[in-house]
Amino acid sequence: METTNFETAIQPFFWVEHEGSVSICLNVGTYKAEVFQVREEEGFEGNGYDWASLAHVFLQEQKPALAGIVKFDPEADMFCAYSLNKEALKEFALSFKEACENNTLIKDLFSRAELD
Repeated sequence: METTNFETAIQPFFWVEHEGSVSICLNVGTYKAEVFQVREEEGFEGNGYDWASLAHVFLQEQKPALAGIVKFDPEADMFCAYSLNKEALKEFALSFKEACENNTLIKDLFSRAELD
């Protein structure tokens, strides 16, 4: 997939290249906020740590071959996934974004996310 098409396909996530590794990031707070509100009483806020919990469940259940290759480094206001393997991270980014756009799937995955 061409870089500009890829970057458009994963929005609002964005791609960052570092020396030796790559990341996809998301400034949290607006995208899919309604998913996190369902479990607000449990302490979920939709912050970067909550996104990482959701992404972890997604990785384990939907893309187990990428577990250990794609890692997470969230902050309060940002979700970040990274890898030394550019193609693996691209695969994760596209499939995670696709899952996020499927409300039934993403809510089901989030039902098993654990508060960090």
